[in-house]
Amino acid sequence: MVYRRRETPPTNHTGSDEDPDTGGEKDMANRYDPFQELDRLFGQMVSSQRASAQMPMDLYRSGDHYVLRTDLPGADPGSIDVNVEDRTLTIRAERSAAEDNDVQWLAKERPVGTYARQLTVGRGLALDKIEATYADGVLTLTIPVAEEAKPRRIEVQHSAQNAQLTDAAS
Repeated sequence: MVYRRRETPPTNHTGSDEDPDTGGEKDMANRYDPFQELDRLFGQMVSSQRASAQMPMDLYRSGDHYVLRTDLPGADPGSIDVNVEDRTLTIRAERSAAEDNDVQWLAKERPVGTYARQLTVGRGLALDKIEATYADGVLTLTIPVAEEAKPRRIEVQHSAQNAQLTDAAS
């Protein structure tokens, strides 16, 4: 199977074979653009670097914990590293290249290399109790809210002296 990208020329909607750009003459010569291939290769390189640098994520709060889900498709499970230093959460993973020396690539669009993402997290999280799971190409972190940051109700104490003053005033 040969992978080729086909580009169709613009359609002439006049109903004739005349080329509107050349005043009626049909251009039979192929135009050669020496920079077209260079532009295509540069575009592939930039898009693969951009794709390898991306690590899309969802972050939401559910009750007394936050859930962070990030896509790491094809990442080697042993290469996934999650760590916290001060208030910076770092996620790092690697997708290795296939070791096929006897192949001729027709298309190679899947990025390889290291994915990395850093997030600065706020105070009030129990960073020492983060749980991480990796399934079906998705890394899920569960980050609990620290006990001291959870809202709580404070009971107001009533003194007996205040109750006596209220009775005397009435």
